[in-house]
Amino acid sequence: MSHILADPAIFSDSAIDAETRAENEKLIAAARKAPDRWQRTPDDLRQDRRKGIGPFTLQKHSARAETVNARALGRDVAVRIIRPAAGKAVTGAYLHIHGGGWMLGAADMQDELLEQTADRTGLVCVSVEYRLAPEHPYPAAPDDCETAALWLSENVATLCNGGKLFIGGESAGGHLSVVTLLRLRDRHGVQPFSGANLVCGIYDLAMTPSMRAFATPLVLARRDTEAFTARFLQNGEDLADPDISPIHADLASLPPALFSCGTRDGLLDDSLFMSARWSAAGNAAELSLWPGGPHAFQSMPRAMAEASNRQIDRFLARLSG
Repeated sequence: MSHILADPAIFSDSAIDAETRAENEKLIAAARKAPDRWQRTPDDLRQDRRKGIGPFTLQKHSARAETVNARALGRDVAVRIIRPAAGKAVTGAYLHIHGGGWMLGAADMQDELLEQTADRTGLVCVSVEYRLAPEHPYPAAPDDCETAALWLSENVATLCNGGKLFIGGESAGGHLSVVTLLRLRDRHGVQPFSGANLVCGIYDLAMTPSMRAFATPLVLARRDTEAFTARFLQNGEDLADPDISPIHADLASLPPALFSCGTRDGLLDDSLFMSARWSAAGNAAELSLWPGGPHAFQSMPRAMAEASNRQIDRFLARLSG
C-alpha cells in the first residue's frame, strides 16, 4: 500500500494565490529597505514588535485575560489565562507557547488569536511567559515550559473541570512544545496532552536543507535562524541532543499532532520531516501545507491566515470532543 504525503502541485509557483504573492513581495521589499536587525539590541527588536513594526499583526489585549503564577518542580513561571466567552462550555485547556526565536514575543502578544481559539473550541487558553534569550539562554525557556505544563496537568480539575489538555505554538513555540512533551514523557513518566498544534516549528537547530538554502528576506532567512540559535545556545550544546533538536528524539507515545506550514517558509522541511517521523513512531499526524505561505503567516493580516487558524481550531475542537 502506498501513501501520498503531499500533492506536488502545492509546491509550484502557480499554486500561490494573488494576495499571498503580493503580500510576500511587500514583505521582501520592506525587509530589504529596513536596517539590519542584527545590528540592533534584543530590547530594540522587542519594542518594535510591541509597536507592531514588522510583518505580524499587533493584537489588542484581552479584557478577559488574567496572569497567575504557575509553580512546579520548585520553579515559578507566569502564565496568562484566557477563558471562553460567558455561556461557552469549557472542554479543556490549551497550553500555548509563543514564538519569536526564543528571544522575542511575550505571553500577552497573541490575545486576540487565543480569544478566538477559546471561543471556537471551549478551551481555556494558557500562554507561557517563558524567559527569553540571550539574557536567559538554554535551558531557561524549556525549563519554564516544562514547569507550566506540569502545573497545568496538576490543576486540570480546577482550571477546566477536568477536560482534555492540548499544547502548541508557532516557530520556536513549536520547538518548545515538542521538547515539553518529550520532557514530560521521559523525565516524569506522564503524557497529559491529548493533541499538539505545531505551527512552522523548528525541530533541527543544525538546520534542515530548506532552511540552509533560504536566503530570501521573507520573515525568516537562514541568517536569522543562525542568529536566533546563537543567542539561545551559548554553551556549546550538542545540536543532536533531542532536548535541543527534537527531530532526533524517540517520538513514540506522543499525542496526535497537526503540523501547519507555508511552502515559502525556510522551516518547511522541519514540518515535512517531523510529521513523517511523528507518524512513523506510531502517532497520528496531520500535515497542512499552504502554497506561498511565509513563516508564521497565521499572525498576519491575510485570508490564508484566517483559513489556517480556523483549521487549527477545528483540529483542537475535534480532539477535545
